[in-house]
Amino acid sequence: QAQAGWLQHDFGHLSVFKKSSWNHIVHKFVIGHLKGASANWWNHRHFQHHAKPNIFKKDPDVNMLHIFVLGDTQPVEYGKKKLKYLPYNHQHEYFFLIFPPLLIPVYFQIQIISTMIRRRFWADLAWAISYYMRYFITYIPFYGVMGSLSLLTFVRFLESHWFVWVTQMNHIPMEIDCEKHRDWLSSQLAATCNIEQSFFNDWFTGHLNFQIEHHLFPTMPRHNFWK
Repeated sequence: QAQAGWLQHDFGHLSVFKKSSWNHIVHKFVIGHLKGASANWWNHRHFQHHAKPNIFKKDPDVNMLHIFVLGDTQPVEYGKKKLKYLPYNHQHEYFFLIFPPLLIPVYFQIQIISTMIRRRFWADLAWAISYYMRYFITYIPFYGVMGSLSLLTFVRFLESHWFVWVTQMNHIPMEIDCEKHRDWLSSQLAATCNIEQSFFNDWFTGHLNFQIEHHLFPTMPRHNFWK
């Protein structure tokens, strides 16, 4: 599932086929039939991230729903306003209990399903249903209903940890702040960092260890980043 996530990311950025229409079609198949998610949901969320990375209220990836505070200015702002929804001085301890295990199995699943229904993305919903139909038809004969649900949850749990470690290490260490109205190039460089290149890192991250190159050239095929 994690590798399918990097694959749909490639198609979503139109970086596989020369024709945009082919990328869009295969993107719907991979994210819908192979992962049970929504292409339209992903496009809307991910393109906001690329347009304004690490900008509060504009990049959905740094909207932590008051569970965590990020960057240098948000903790100060929360302190001045006496906003203390959680003991943020311990967020480095409860981060491991909340964010990696719950992001994909709970938060993303609720957001994806509600978005498809609320915005009437019926084609995406059909693709997602095809994923769950295929999954349960395949596994219920072997593990039963509860066993299949448990396996699905466990796979999402592992995928979520994998996804969080890859995506957070490329952005969270960098500047996270309100809109500063920088030029596009400066805003991309201020919010991204690379991870050391190796065969394992390339595979594990879907080549997103080259995060700077990806943000500067989002349609570039991943195998060209290192060049």
